[in-house]
Amino acid sequence: MPDSSLKPRSAREPSVYVGRQPILDGAGALAAYELLFRDSPENRARVDDDVQATAHVVARTVGEIGVPAVLGLHPGYVNMSRELIFDDIVHLMQPERFVLELLESIVLDDALFKRCAQLRRDGFRFALDDVTRLDDVLLAALPSVDIVKVDVLAAERSHLRELASLVKKHGKLLVAEKVETHEDFVQARDLGFDLFQGYFFARPQVLSARRASPARATLLRLLSVLGSEPDMRVLEAELKRNPDIVLQLMRLANSSAHARGRDVSSLKEAVAAAGTRQLMRWTQLLLYADGSGLPWRSDPLLQLVGTRARFMELAAGALRPSDEAFSDAAFMAGIFSLVHVVVDMQPAEIVDKLHLAADIRSAILAGEGELGALLGIARAAERGDIGAIDESRLAHPALDALTPALLATLQVEAAAWFSEQRLD
Repeated sequence: MPDSSLKPRSAREPSVYVGRQPILDGAGALAAYELLFRDSPENRARVDDDVQATAHVVARTVGEIGVPAVLGLHPGYVNMSRELIFDDIVHLMQPERFVLELLESIVLDDALFKRCAQLRRDGFRFALDDVTRLDDVLLAALPSVDIVKVDVLAAERSHLRELASLVKKHGKLLVAEKVETHEDFVQARDLGFDLFQGYFFARPQVLSARRASPARATLLRLLSVLGSEPDMRVLEAELKRNPDIVLQLMRLANSSAHARGRDVSSLKEAVAAAGTRQLMRWTQLLLYADGSGLPWRSDPLLQLVGTRARFMELAAGALRPSDEAFSDAAFMAGIFSLVHVVVDMQPAEIVDKLHLAADIRSAILAGEGELGALLGIARAAERGDIGAIDESRLAHPALDALTPALLATLQVEAAAWFSEQRLD
């Protein structure tokens, strides 16, 4: 097991932070906020990893500080890397409350535009960030976005009129960012810009909250309950034993209900508003967030378990495209195949505590069944052991569809989902 080389997890900070900068309309009224990563009360960004920074912003806004406290009634603009646009974390955000900003460094291609179309059908809006000129990149992206943010500090002043005219002709909302002087504001307003953001109006403000720290044992127990499709009474009883989780669940649920003009006031309403699938996602995030914030790219063990779970889910989907339960079971087998390392317990002991389904239990402990074979393939793929992969495929004829070419593709897709980074 690759845990011997892991560095000790750092102590959990007592508070969490998120920055926000106002976006105003032409009359100076607040229209939205851009949300920014902050890791201390100091009002400056220390971003080494765009994926992790955005994941922290989302987690802190949705679950720890709370959407109403951060955004009020206004939408929040969030920077999105390519990895996160394709990641499940998107669905922790309410489409009515968040605008997804495409970073200037993002690769714009057909796959991305297809994903944008899918998320726009779900209700999300997209903003193209840091535009400075009229070029082929802008023209290709315009059909897939709703908002264009122009960096008026970096753009050639002589080209702003043509750029603004084209964007408005396509019916897009036009935002002037990095407005630093009154002259910048007046020029942009006269050119037809709709919204304005920059130091001329306000510098980012840092919000903070005490960090909740539910114990891993309670999180594991809650995951076990969620995995057994409990009735509401059982789930409520378990949640009431976990006040930190209840606090974050209420914030998550109220961020869903807030746009509908009412607040969630009971656990039953909170579960109904957030949904058990969202609650399961959030609990998994909390489980793997202890010490390093979130599982993405910040810890070698977490990267390994996330990539393994995603690989198994993709492989299960390739084998049984219409069997969502099988894909979910494969993902869970991958997630919990390393959880004994996280909680420093024997595999059989922690699997028994989780009350996992028999097929997941036997897959983890004995490598049995199709899930066990998938787990064996995942482990062999991590080692680059082609012989072991072939052995697992031969032992289970149902896995013949997992050709070497397909497995290589799934590995790439899984690695993109929990993409590589340097160790902290």
